[in-house]
Amino acid sequence: MSIPKSSFNQLLVIASGNQGKIKEFKEFLSELPLNISSQPKSFKVEENGHSFLENARIKALAASNLKGTWTLADDSGLSVEALNGAPGIHSSRYAKTDQERINKLLLELKFSKNRKAIFTAALCIALNGKPLIEVEGHCEGLITNYPRGDKGFGYDPIFEVKGTGLTFAEMRPEQKKIFGHRGLAFQLLLPKLKQCLLLEEGN
Repeated sequence: MSIPKSSFNQLLVIASGNQGKIKEFKEFLSELPLNISSQPKSFKVEENGHSFLENARIKALAASNLKGTWTLADDSGLSVEALNGAPGIHSSRYAKTDQERINKLLLELKFSKNRKAIFTAALCIALNGKPLIEVEGHCEGLITNYPRGDKGFGYDPIFEVKGTGLTFAEMRPEQKKIFGHRGLAFQLLLPKLKQCLLLEEGN
């Protein structure tokens, strides 16, 4: 099912201040008739959920109440088996910067033979304080011994995707769309979003 580009362009606000994430979202959504905007700079919300999906829902609902339009929020993170699932929902708050987060994680695993990890991405689209679509994507892999690659952001240089031999930071954007947790989540989201857009355009 495809939606032709037309004068209809649904406004969609991305509830994130992460520019790398916003860029990825725009690429995933590029074929849809959407007018994509980032959240207001002053927008802040406490992510106090107990799961990735709860946090994505909290952000999406708060932003939709603020802007009165469709909003898309995600919560994603890295769960390491040897660390009992840490950093998990606290991935972005594990340390102050990407480099510090990477260094801290590698130090925590310095003497561990178990390098298994899983990336999770939860997506929620909301309107007027109510969720419209919720999905979750997962990607299994291993934590490398040192960073590899210069693409991506966050933990990408130290996460080797299962069965590929590549870290996210070594992958081309089209590869990341296929194998990545966000790519897998968007594969689940897009058919549902297209249905919503068709209904909206018909009104």
